[in-house]
Amino acid sequence: MADTTGNTQDIGAKDGPGPQPRRSSWRYIGPGIVVAATGVGAGDLVATLIAGSNFGYTLLWAAVVGCLVKISLAEACGRWHLSTGRTLFDGWASLGPWTTWFFAVYAVIWGFVYGAAAMSSSALPLQALFPSVMDLEYWGIACGLVGLVFVWFNKYAVFEKVMTVLVGVMFVVTVYLAFRVTPNLGDAFAGLLPVLPDEKDSILNTLGLIGGVGGTITLAAYGYWVNAKGWTNSGWMKVMRLDNRVAYITTGIFVVAMLFVGAELLHSANIAISGGDQGLIQLGDILEDRYGKTTGVLFLVGFFAASFTSLIGVWHGVSLMFADFLARQRGERQARADELASGRRERSWTFRAYLLWLTFPPMILLFQDEPFRLIIIYGVLGAAFMPFLALTLLWLLNSSRTPREWRNSYLSNGMLTVAGLLFLVLAVKQIWDQPWSEFF
Repeated sequence: MADTTGNTQDIGAKDGPGPQPRRSSWRYIGPGIVVAATGVGAGDLVATLIAGSNFGYTLLWAAVVGCLVKISLAEACGRWHLSTGRTLFDGWASLGPWTTWFFAVYAVIWGFVYGAAAMSSSALPLQALFPSVMDLEYWGIACGLVGLVFVWFNKYAVFEKVMTVLVGVMFVVTVYLAFRVTPNLGDAFAGLLPVLPDEKDSILNTLGLIGGVGGTITLAAYGYWVNAKGWTNSGWMKVMRLDNRVAYITTGIFVVAMLFVGAELLHSANIAISGGDQGLIQLGDILEDRYGKTTGVLFLVGFFAASFTSLIGVWHGVSLMFADFLARQRGERQARADELASGRRERSWTFRAYLLWLTFPPMILLFQDEPFRLIIIYGVLGAAFMPFLALTLLWLLNSSRTPREWRNSYLSNGMLTVAGLLFLVLAVKQIWDQPWSEFF
């Protein structure tokens, strides 16, 4: 049965003086880098490129607003974990059994389809770099197996270090490309003014850019990574907030850099690229033709770093969430922050079972057409997750489940409300656009 009492029997809500606050310091930064790396995948980069290609710098302001929205969501997840000592799924379960059913169906179907997408995305740049070695499907299998082995045998500390290195590669590549295309800074600054492009469906395109970059289940995983880092109580709140800002400043740099590339390289030359990961392969060819082979190769390396960080980030973060979900189903009620910090969750059979689910069954999809009905269900669940996250955080962080001093401020409530409404509109559009007549 779900705990619906709103009880806060945990380390974050004890009577008496709370833990001493840690001084925020750059040397503590870590989970924010992980969430930035995981959240910005190849699909996000190509979506930003296409926005720059279609609208130039006009929607630069929307990309910035999107980062601010994600800051509020990730901060709320981290604040819940630190202030209560409970995990996010434990909070969801306290709202009623409907949250458990939603997460269970979401984790199984989303993980199956996403596993194939992540392996395929990581394989594309490798095949482009080494075209005669093996076919795309086998590169995908290799990426999935490397991700499985890496996450299986390494705890959070090593995982964070590798993610930091890959983020460094992404940062160098995207910033280099932004400088290489010589952005028009006057037009870029003008793009910070909130103006809608004079196009059909411009409002929905704008909302899609705001909501699309870095906005996945990895936002919910942020609190789990905060605990895995060893931050287990409200004394770490200032550190977490600095870490979270670093995450989305980093995300913002990636987004702005790729929008510059889209605006200068594609929009100015009236060059169109495909949607999806294939668009990045096309961009690699364009960069090679324009700036030489070295730039094309460097871009493909950055493309791989973006894709593979998303793969291992999901392999680790969502597996932690799934392990927590099953622990709650088995009747565990104690606070879980220390459990996550100890690394025991990462060695549990439930964590590793979900790792296997993300890796092996999706390999089937690499060799055949994706099952049509399953893809529609996947799209619906994916669309529903972000409004689910925003609205449940509003519920949890304004109730007695959260210690009073850490409940939402007016600013937090405003940002989470905006996020919830934004993602609700995008969810309705995505669900409406599904080919339901063919589903039945």
